[in-house]
Amino acid sequence: MTIELQPPVDDPIVVDDLERLSFRVDRRAYTDDDVAAQEMAKIFDRCWLYLGHESEVPEPGSYVSRDVGGRPVVMSRGSDGQVRVFANSCTHRGALICSQPAGQAKSFRCPYHDWTFSNQGDLVGVPIPDGYGPGFRKADFGLAQHRSDSYRGFVFVTFDPEQPRTLTEYLAGATEYLDLIDDQSEVGMEVIQGAQLHGAQANWKLMMENSVDIYHFRALHKRYVSYMQSLGSVPPRRRGGFGRSLGLGHGANELPPAAARPLAHWTPMFPEEVRPSIEATAARFVERFGAEHAERITGTNRALLIFPNLLIIDAIAITIRKIDPIGADRMAITSVALAPKDEDPEIRELRKSHYLTFLGPAGFATPDDIEIVESCQRGYGNRTVRYSDLSRGMNKEIPETTDELPAREFWRQWDRLMHGDDGHFEAAHQAELEGAEQL
Repeated sequence: MTIELQPPVDDPIVVDDLERLSFRVDRRAYTDDDVAAQEMAKIFDRCWLYLGHESEVPEPGSYVSRDVGGRPVVMSRGSDGQVRVFANSCTHRGALICSQPAGQAKSFRCPYHDWTFSNQGDLVGVPIPDGYGPGFRKADFGLAQHRSDSYRGFVFVTFDPEQPRTLTEYLAGATEYLDLIDDQSEVGMEVIQGAQLHGAQANWKLMMENSVDIYHFRALHKRYVSYMQSLGSVPPRRRGGFGRSLGLGHGANELPPAAARPLAHWTPMFPEEVRPSIEATAARFVERFGAEHAERITGTNRALLIFPNLLIIDAIAITIRKIDPIGADRMAITSVALAPKDEDPEIRELRKSHYLTFLGPAGFATPDDIEIVESCQRGYGNRTVRYSDLSRGMNKEIPETTDELPAREFWRQWDRLMHGDDGHFEAAHQAELEGAEQL
C-alpha cells in the first residue's frame, strides 16, 4: 500500500534559489482549489486588471460587457464622453443590466423589474415609484462604479478601493512597451472588430508562461516554421534577442529583427504589390522618430506580459490576450487584434489574415499552445514530480528570449502577493532584474 504524503501547509510554492541558480514552482500552484481561491482574493481583487481598449467604446453611448477577474462588468462611454466601468449588476436585486457583449445605448434596463440606468450609471427610472417610502432616493441606487484608468488607450480596472498605486505607477516599466505599440499610429490604435472567445482546460498561469516563452517556438510550432520557410521568410532564431523585467511582475521578450511586420517591415511572406506601401510607412517612421527608434517600433517582435492577466504579442500582428481563471484547471481567453486606425485597407486585410493564420484560435500557433498547456495540466495529475523548473537563463547577465526571465518575474510577484507583500522589489534580485537595462 502506497501512502501519498502531502506537503506541509507552510511549504513554499515558489523556491527561488539565487545561490544555486535554481527557480522551481510547486505544481500544486496549478492544481489546488484552495490556491485558486486565494488567488482571486489576493491577486485579482487587489491588482489593476486589463479590461479592454478605449477604441472598443469609440462614441458616446457605446459599451462592451465582459467578465474580468471573475466579475461581470460594463465598460461604457457615457453621453458626456467619459469612459466608466460599472458592476454589471442591478442595484435592486442583482440581475445583469447588460446581456449583450457590445452595442450602443443611452440607458441600461434591468429585465427583472425594469429599473433603468443612464449610460453614466445614474438610476433614472423605477416603475411604480409610489411603492417606496419618502426616504427612497434614486441617487442612492446608481450603478456601482469601479475605479478605472487608461494608459495609451489600454483600460484597466481595480476592485481594491485602497489600491495605493496609480495605473501608471502600477505599470512601471511596461509603459515603455505600451508606448512602442501606441506609437505605431499618429492618429491612434484600434481593436479590429470581432473578438475570439475561447478557453482551455488548464490553469490560467500556464498561458501567461507560454505566451512569453520563446524557447518552445521551433519545437511546438513546427508547422508554422515550415510554412514561413516555404514563403521565403525566416522564422525566429533559436538564439538572440533579450528578456527584460519591467517591475511588479511585468516582463517582456524582444527579438530584433522582425520576421515579418505588415506595419513597416516587408518580407517574402507578403505580396510584392504591398511592398511600396510598407516601405513608405517605414520611411515615415524614420522621419518621425529617427532611424534607431523607428527600427525598434517597426522592426522588432516582442511579447509583453502585464501582471496578472494581460498578454500582448506584437509580432506578425498585434494580439491582445486577456486571461481569466475559472477554477484551478480552467481558463477563459479573450483575444483581439490591434491595428493603426489610419492603416491602408490592403495592409489591414493582410494584418487580419496573418493574425488569424498564426495567432487566431484556429491558426497555426494557438491550437498548439492550447493543446500543450492542457497536456501540462493532465501531466500534473500524476503528482509524482513535484516541481516545474523555470531556471533557464539565471546564469546569464543578460537573459535571452529563449530564457525564462519574464516567467520568473511573474512568479515572484505572484509569490509576494500571495504572502501579503506590497509588491516592492527584493534587493537580492536586483542583478537579474537590471541585467537587460544595459541594452
